Amino acid sequence: MSLLNPISPSKLRSDLYNFPCDDDESTTTAPPSVISVLASLLDRAIARNDRAAVNRGNAAAVGDARSRAFESHQVLDMTIQSFLERIYRYARVAPPVYVVAYVYVDRLCQFNPGLRICSANAHRLLITTIMVASKFVEDLNYCNSYFAKVGGLSARELNSLELDFLFLMKFKLHVSVSVFESYCSHLEREVSFGGGYQIERSLRRLMCGGEINAKEKERREPNPVAQVLIYYM
Repeated sequence: MSLLNPISPSKLRSDLYNFPCDDDESTTTAPPSVISVLASLLDRAIARNDRAAVNRGNAAAVGDARSRAFESHQVLDMTIQSFLERIYRYARVAPPVYVVAYVYVDRLCQFNPGLRICSANAHRLLITTIMVASKFVEDLNYCNSYFAKVGGLSARELNSLELDFLFLMKFKLHVSVSVFESYCSHLEREVSFGGGYQIERSLRRLMCGGEINAKEKERREPNPVAQVLIYYM
């Protein structure tokens, strides 16, 4: 699926470094370009996994109760891009948060092979991973109850999903700078098709001001080459 609005390489490069950080709600800022890029990738993966589920005859998903907790019987009538833009509009999370959330979704699927992102779980997965990524990356965050309102959930539901997510992730939330960069590159390759796109990235403030040594836990990271959302056989 192609991007609805063409994104120039200079736009992608400048979005992060020139991204306003003030809290003035009177000014309207366009969503960061990474949202369109990530939404395009997610849309294609969801469509692929939905088709695979139909081909399997909608057989019950493999996984424990924690992974099934993200499934919703009623799919939210909102596109992935609109949902990500809604999160940005009301929670104002920084562009690197979306990349780290992308890392988390990939890692979640690696740790839990029976879990695939699809129409039934995409929105609940995204609001949970973005909230957790925001806590990990940013100094100031909205509370869980606020993110729950943004995502159309109750505070109790989101608290429960966050706990399920942390256990499914085995509490491995660290993302080194090198892994962050590799996922940015993966997003660029997936979406640009040679167009030279460059995802917004920030190494100055990422991961609590960059205090974490990039190599300190690298050996403990899963394969940094993104395999997110690929249909696992």
